[in-house]
Formats: sequence, C-alpha cells, structure tokens
Amino acid sequence: MSRVSDFPEESELVVCTVQSVKNFGAFVSLDEYDGKEGFIHIRDVATGWVKYIRDYVREGQKIVCKVLGVDSSKGHIDLSLKSVNEHQKREKIQQWKNENKADKLIEIVAERLGIKKDDAYDQFGYDLIDNYGTLFGAFETVATHPASLEEEEMSGPWTKAFVEVAKENVTPSYVQIDGFMEMTCFSPDGVDRIKDALIAGIVSSKEQVKIQYIGAPKYRVVVAAADYKTAEEEMKTVTGQIINNLQSCGGKATFHREAK
Repeated sequence: MSRVSDFPEESELVVCTVQSVKNFGAFVSLDEYDGKEGFIHIRDVATGWVKYIRDYVREGQKIVCKVLGVDSSKGHIDLSLKSVNEHQKREKIQQWKNENKADKLIEIVAERLGIKKDDAYDQFGYDLIDNYGTLFGAFETVATHPASLEEEEMSGPWTKAFVEVAKENVTPSYVQIDGFMEMTCFSPDGVDRIKDALIAGIVSSKEQVKIQYIGAPKYRVVVAAADYKTAEEEMKTVTGQIINNLQSCGGKATFHREAK
C-alpha cells in the first residue's frame, strides 16, 4: 500500500504498473505515489530502435522506471524504462516489496495497540521513516537491536508492540566478507600477544566478527554487516586494530583478501 501522496523527484527510481500501451509509448501508474500516472515515450522504452513496443512492455506488467521530469502543476511525469539496469531493477523491486511488508507489519502493531493503521503512522510510523530512512529499515534494525529506538530518542506505549512484531516477522539480511591475517610474534609470550591482538580487533567492531585459526601464522577474519560498504569499513577497522595492537608489542601482522 502506498503511503506517499506527493510527486517523485527527478532521477528517482519508481515501481510502475503498465496501464495501456500505444504505438508511441506506454501509460503507467506509479505504485508508490497513489497511482499517479506517468508516461514512457517509445524512445525511452529501450536502447536502439523499437519495432514492436509490446516486445518490451505489456498491460498489467510491473516495471521499474527512472523519472526524467515532473510537472506537478499539470500532473505530468515523464519516465524512462531503458535507463534502469537489471541490478537497479532488482534492488528497487526488493525495496518496494520490503516496504509493502512493513506496511502490513505496522498494521499488526496497530491491531495490538487497538488503534487504526493510519493513527499508527501518525503517532510513530512517519517518525520511524524519518529516523531510519524506510519503515522496513526500522523493523529490520529493531529486530536485532531493540535498544536503537531509545538511541533514536523514540519512546511511547507503542514501542513494546513494535519490538515484538519486528522480532516475530523480520529476519535481518546480512552480507559477509572475509580476509586473511598473517601474524607472528617471537616474544616468549607471543601466542598470548597474538590472541590479545585478535580480541582487540573483535572488540573494536560494532558488527559481527568471527576469527578462525587456519594454521600458523594464518587466521581468517569474517565480517557480517547489513551492506557491503559497512562490512568493508568494519573490516578495515578490525584488521587495523589487530595490526596496530600486535606491532605495539613487537609482533608483525599483515592483512590480505585472498588466501595465499
């Protein structure tokens, strides 16, 4: 269900349903914007010459388009289908599905509170979107870290029900990356110093970190996070802490992404 009544912004990706197809283009409704109508000119349907437009779009089809321009005074929204690659399409469709799921979850929260869904949005739903970026993002974060509501200075009689629904219905998605440390320390207590350096690396991270012993002097470092950017940043933090810690006590450590 759409909760957005305004117009999309230029260059935004939007989920659309094809309403009618003509020889000169296609008319679509924007699913996230209360069904506002948009138009895809035939030149923006696909790269190159389009002989039969129905080879690319058909009535009832769900598609992802890029907004080329918006004239809110006339209600015109010009769209492009060819400007969206497969990766963008998959990501946008998944985001749209997630927000539809979040809309249903907030309805469950409202039922447990004995209020209407629209009232739930007014009381805390829109504030959650402002704080977490998306409603699903709020559910996903709270499912693993309920204290984040307090950290975002959000409180009220609704929080308990929200946390319960999040934990019951959302399985957080993670990406995982790994790399390899080579560590040596020739001090009499070198083994303990290596162990301390590894622990320091784990403690320094806010994400999920596992370190596996492969065989002297190699260790595998695994970082799991919500997205690749965060995972890479945490990997840099963790391995940097390990290297600095071991070097400070006379040891040596290096990090590389591929096993040698």
